[in-house]
Amino acid sequence: MMWPWKRETKQIEPRMAASTKVLELNTAKEILAEIFHIRPADVEEMIQLRLEERDLGEQEEPWPAISSLGE
Repeated sequence: MMWPWKRETKQIEPRMAASTKVLELNTAKEILAEIFHIRPADVEEMIQLRLEERDLGEQEEPWPAISSLGE
């Protein structure tokens, strides 16, 4: 048995610093999962579908690029 003060010390490795946006996103996902009583994978799917819907909406042009007045 070694005396506690004679044990070899180990250095603690620093964790990679995560950006605050990543932490906020993960927290929001956890909150959504708790509120809707769903799995985290379902939250990911909801977010992905919402992003796809938004991207599709931005691709549509509100007015036709070429219009004719009936020549």
